[in-house]
Amino acid sequence: MADFLYRVGRLAFRRRWYVALVWAAVLAVVGLGALKAPGAVDEEFSMPGIESQKAFDLMEERFPGATADGATARVVFVAPGGQKVTAAENKKAVEEAVAELGDGSQVASAVDPFRAQAVSKDGTTAYSTVTYKVGASDLTAASKTHLERTLTQARESGLTVEAGGTAMDDGGGPGGAAEVIGVAIAAVVLLITFGSLAAAGLPLLTAVMGVGVSMATILALSSALGLSTTTGTLAMMLGLAVGIDYALFVVSRYREERAKGRTPQEAVGMAVGTAGSAVVFAGLTVVIALAGLAVVGIPMLTKMGLAAAGAVVVGVLIALTLVPAFLGFWPNAVLSRRARKSGLIEESEVSNGGTRWARFVLRRPLPVLLLGVVGLGALAVPMTDLQLGMPGDEAKSTSTTERRAYDALADGFGPGFNGPLTVVVDAKGDADPKGAVSTISEQIGGTKGIVSVSPARFNDAGDTAVFSVVPSTAPTDEKTKDLVTAVRGERDGVEAETGATFEVTGTTAMNIDIADKVQAALVPYLIVVVGLAIVLLMVVFRSLLVPLKAALGFLLSVLAALGAVVVVFQQGHGAELLGVEQTGPIMSLMPIFLVGIVFGLAMDYEVFLVSRMREAYVHGESPGQAVTSGFRHSARVVVAAALIMIAVFAGFIGESDSMIKMIGFGLASAVLFDAFVVRMAIVPAVLALLGDKAWWLPKWLDRILPRVDVEGEALSGRSAAEPAPSEAAELAAART
Repeated sequence: MADFLYRVGRLAFRRRWYVALVWAAVLAVVGLGALKAPGAVDEEFSMPGIESQKAFDLMEERFPGATADGATARVVFVAPGGQKVTAAENKKAVEEAVAELGDGSQVASAVDPFRAQAVSKDGTTAYSTVTYKVGASDLTAASKTHLERTLTQARESGLTVEAGGTAMDDGGGPGGAAEVIGVAIAAVVLLITFGSLAAAGLPLLTAVMGVGVSMATILALSSALGLSTTTGTLAMMLGLAVGIDYALFVVSRYREERAKGRTPQEAVGMAVGTAGSAVVFAGLTVVIALAGLAVVGIPMLTKMGLAAAGAVVVGVLIALTLVPAFLGFWPNAVLSRRARKSGLIEESEVSNGGTRWARFVLRRPLPVLLLGVVGLGALAVPMTDLQLGMPGDEAKSTSTTERRAYDALADGFGPGFNGPLTVVVDAKGDADPKGAVSTISEQIGGTKGIVSVSPARFNDAGDTAVFSVVPSTAPTDEKTKDLVTAVRGERDGVEAETGATFEVTGTTAMNIDIADKVQAALVPYLIVVVGLAIVLLMVVFRSLLVPLKAALGFLLSVLAALGAVVVVFQQGHGAELLGVEQTGPIMSLMPIFLVGIVFGLAMDYEVFLVSRMREAYVHGESPGQAVTSGFRHSARVVVAAALIMIAVFAGFIGESDSMIKMIGFGLASAVLFDAFVVRMAIVPAVLALLGDKAWWLPKWLDRILPRVDVEGEALSGRSAAEPAPSEAAELAAART
């Protein structure tokens, strides 16, 4: 592989205009396709195989059109202190507001709370449900302005008026500020690392181009492949991350080869042949982690993973072709200022921070190992208390109207009112459907923890009914989860008694089912992803223990990051510092996201760092010297890459949405632990203790595994001191 990539790098250098034009043409074609493609649609979230989804599918089948995904707004009216909303003046203000809410061009209906009996028992609170003809993403600015203006006018009467629901959604996710901040910090880190504007700008330029190609391709194929507007979020984040990282490693190796006296073309070939080999296998580990998201069984997550994997593949191809081409355009611009001014490219093999740190660890491997493992283990302990769920409006800031509406409804109608359960009764095979539904309704209503049961609504055929159940506890309360389990546990007895059956769904039940399914899928996902990665790393490092050590270190860093997330977002320690006003369960998809994204990035650092150690060991250095050599050449670049990732992810902590805060904090923590504790401390300590055994591979396994020559052994015979005749003039020109 090293020899093949060496030739690819030299070819891209020589044919730089063709390479640049090809990539520009690819960007133009997919960009044009994205502009002409039908707009991406919001994909309905589905989770095959869980009861909530089955119930929802049954409702769609038996109540055609009744489950249309139109936006809703639940407007809450609270009377001033000591008054009631049923008082004449307050009632008039509410009715006028509801009438105004129903006048919108996209509004299907606005329910009068006094006719619908949507008034609390103490008479202080009422709510109106506004239903729209279109989904939340299709609401016009005029409709949203009309809603906000009506709320403002209603407040002028003295009532407290708040609103929640999907119509209040502003689109979710960061608005681009986090990405801009991350890129700005990345530029600063790259500038400090390389001491050259060109060297700092080249990885950013190629990464942005790679993201452009990936995102345009996703948009162009969104309609044909059923990709939603959210599919590209992960692709953009990871495409930018790995694009910077991979270009960073190639440019760094190019500068190193130039320092040995090689011509620009030869240095590019050597950089792509060595660092490029590491890029290929690092990219493969990321692709494995992302494609493995299909194991979870969530279609949307599978599409996000595959789209992000495609973005990573684009990043790898750009690092192997476009980066060498750009180095051909500006062979000296990426060198340090001192090298450009003096014309002296050679650098002596002096100690640097990486060398000094490696020697420190080599002198004290056992204390460093114990300290790292015990420290991360202590951080991982809170993870045993992990509670998965899907935080809603209760997790938003009290400065938002959605959170205030949630609190007002909980105060007026009870904490369970914000998370009602929907029971779907299938009485198709029953002789007396109404009697069966009545029996089921009464039995569920008598379950401990149920506050109220609404009247059942039948379909036109009269064989299916739906009714709502209000629990006494909040949607994210563990008691609510126990209640759902208890209600479902009554099904067998009811079915034997009536001949009808029922299923429980609704947002609360759906979140509970998703959490259970994700938790059950986490172990199989880890087995598949980590297992494939171990095999891949065995091929790369020709070692049995190094891949096992890499996988165990990754698991330790992920568990520590999850523990830190639990401490802050579930237990509330230090939550105020991050602007988290309400603690609760951890987002259901958080562990999967954390494992998938961080595993890929962690294996990047592992491959780039340890491949240099392997390269030194293969070329004759002792195990200890190989560790030192690896750190001398790679530590600074790995640290820079990790700092860039931490900055990108930490930028999301400043967002107002608690789930985005959680994702940003979790990813930043995981990269911090993995890069600086596992890769920089535990890895060299383990290698120091293992010595030659670290690179041992059973002979039978050595015969089975293919040889890929990531360390560039096939290139070791190429002399830096004797460039090819055709390159002599090039070398002289480069130094002038």
